[in-house]
Amino acid sequence: MPLAANPLIEVSTGLMIWTLVCFGITFFVLRRYAFGPVQKLIDERRARIREALEEADNARAEARKLLEEHRQLMSQARGQAEEILNETRQIAETQRVRMREELDADRQRRMEETTKQIQSETARALEQIRGEVAELTVIATEKVTGKVLDDSDQRRLIDEAIGELDFSVLEGKR
Repeated sequence: MPLAANPLIEVSTGLMIWTLVCFGITFFVLRRYAFGPVQKLIDERRARIREALEEADNARAEARKLLEEHRQLMSQARGQAEEILNETRQIAETQRVRMREELDADRQRRMEETTKQIQSETARALEQIRGEVAELTVIATEKVTGKVLDDSDQRRLIDEAIGELDFSVLEGKR
């Protein structure tokens, strides 16, 4: 009995040579027409992937740069907003102080005007009282003495009567 019962398992030199020749031709054809273009497609795809990765890295670097610029701008904006807020506070404080000073000055001016008016009215009232006292003195003198005095006597009597009156109490209340 032969060693191999199946003809495919049998070692045959002619079949081996033809198998090697067919394999070589197939390998040559595949290498020439299939492996080259497939390798070219693989190399192109590899190059596109590499370019895409480089672009992604560049985009990431650009994004980081823009983010840093954005952060700087935000920081500057915050600083400027803080400065504006401080300036506004200072302006408000200055205006508040100015308004208070103006109100105080206005109040002081009104107080002075009122004081002047009071003094003026007091002086006018005192003059009116002096005039009435002088008239009453003239009338009383005429009734007591029974005669009419001339202007110089009337003036002397009036001055004496007014001099004896104590107007300092009224004037002291000012």
